[in-house]
Amino acid sequence: MGHATSLSHFLILSSSRFSRLGSLTRLLSKPTSLSGSFSSISVTGQGFRCCCSVATDDTSPSVKKRVVSGVQPTGSVHLGNYLGAIKNWVALQDTYETLFIIVDHHAITLPYDTRQLGKATTDTAALYLACGIDVSKASVFVQSHVPAHVELMWLLCSSTPIGWLQKMIQFKEKSRKEGVENASVGLFTYPDLMTADILLYQSDFVPVGEDQKQHIELAREIAQRVNHLYGGKKWKKLGGRGGSLFKIPEPLIPQAGARVMSLTDGLSKMSKSAPSDQSRINLLDSKDLIVDKIKRCKTDSFAGLEFDNAERPECNNLLSIYQIVSGKKKEEVMEECKDMSWGTFKPLLADALIEHLSPIQARYQEIIAEPEYLDKILSEGADRAEELGAVTMRNMYQAMGYYQRRRY
Repeated sequence: MGHATSLSHFLILSSSRFSRLGSLTRLLSKPTSLSGSFSSISVTGQGFRCCCSVATDDTSPSVKKRVVSGVQPTGSVHLGNYLGAIKNWVALQDTYETLFIIVDHHAITLPYDTRQLGKATTDTAALYLACGIDVSKASVFVQSHVPAHVELMWLLCSSTPIGWLQKMIQFKEKSRKEGVENASVGLFTYPDLMTADILLYQSDFVPVGEDQKQHIELAREIAQRVNHLYGGKKWKKLGGRGGSLFKIPEPLIPQAGARVMSLTDGLSKMSKSAPSDQSRINLLDSKDLIVDKIKRCKTDSFAGLEFDNAERPECNNLLSIYQIVSGKKKEEVMEECKDMSWGTFKPLLADALIEHLSPIQARYQEIIAEPEYLDKILSEGADRAEELGAVTMRNMYQAMGYYQRRRY
């Protein structure tokens, strides 16, 4: 699910904010199999493409569609997290009911520093806010503060065929790095936890990069499987309302910036786990460090600059970054930069990055200096998440035949 922050006026969370009207042009599409792919259409006014299939009766115009996403608090939040996820979240919060999670349970599936996890969690939350997430419109919270994530994960694990998890590309890649015998069970069942993050809140859409589509396909498959195993008449016979237990979530894939590549290899995604810090621009990098990284980043020997040349992945990546942080259209960037040399373009890109990130860095410093305020925001976000998730969990336990606790 892959990762946001906010320059916002911080207001107290209230349930009333979720009643505002959002408009959406959508197309119903059939669920795809794990080996399939998604068709794409445009979402009005957002610049996203998606396929939209909603399995529950929520057609009232006063109900916003719900979007859920999150970022791991591992390493530093970098430009790829921001341009590929967080910046797009800011655009979504005016149209959708949004929940943005710091997914700390995901952070422990690989070796990590226990002394840094807590700080990385608050740093990530502060960056969400500093980048533009407005808590009068969105709920921001820590995954581990809502125990229902793990509860639902276990229920989903019990309904997920092992073969589905064995197909997951990220598990294959990460377990190969760790050594298959040393890879944790958590790394293997990671997709079930990601699915629980989505399904717990009856999400309509999940903002993802192209590389995360397989996880959304899996979430859709699991949701449909659970609906078939436990929903409908089976659930009704146990005293439930019948029908589907879960909505079928859909991906929202931004047209630009969905996949920001490494500064040292235009064919590899910018990543927190890459061994060289030179491969990424971290949101909190100093001005001098940004200039140095851009100056040293990998380029090519072709004349001029251009988008969409398969032989020039670094050129396409750097131009795409410049396009987004400068706020210009692709055609404008192409006209501006087509005859430039790398020596002329690199300072231009560095200056645009510094100008774009400076207000985020300043706001981050203000937020992190007020820990009680940040704690309050995260607590209120978790309260709202628990309220939403409790409905899903009650339905799941009932539909799966659990003996319900009687309270006296």
